Amino acid sequence: MLETERQLKGGGLRPVPILIALILFGGLAVVGYFEWKADAEAVPAEVVLTDEARAYLPKLDLHSVEMAASESALGHMLVEITGVIGNIGERRVKSVKLNCVFYEINGIELDRVPSTIVRSNVGLAPGAEAKFRLAFDAIPEGWNQTMPNLFIAEIVFGE
Repeated sequence: MLETERQLKGGGLRPVPILIALILFGGLAVVGYFEWKADAEAVPAEVVLTDEARAYLPKLDLHSVEMAASESALGHMLVEITGVIGNIGERRVKSVKLNCVFYEINGIELDRVPSTIVRSNVGLAPGAEAKFRLAFDAIPEGWNQTMPNLFIAEIVFGE
């Protein structure tokens, strides 16, 4: 029987292990894609203002709120809202989330963006104030270019 030089050296690369590796890699890629897609399409948990938090609303003071627009390095419009939140109540606040509601020219709600202005790792003690900054670079077309309404959507109390 005639044998080639390649067969005498050990056969070189074997197609079966490579094929198995490619199938495993492809399977992992497909699973990863579907996991990523499920996370991207997941509906965020709805933020609910509890009765306890609703009663505390008058004790949170949003003031010095201003809006400015500039052009980002990528050429997009960047809208920034800055302000101060004060806790004039007697309870420690662990976190505060706002809904920033943008409207079109006819006063119809165009977009609602949840934003955290007090983070749980910092909190807000009774009598304390904290500055906040919110940046938006993807406001839909048709926005009326006025300050969005800011609604406190969630208050989490600390110990």
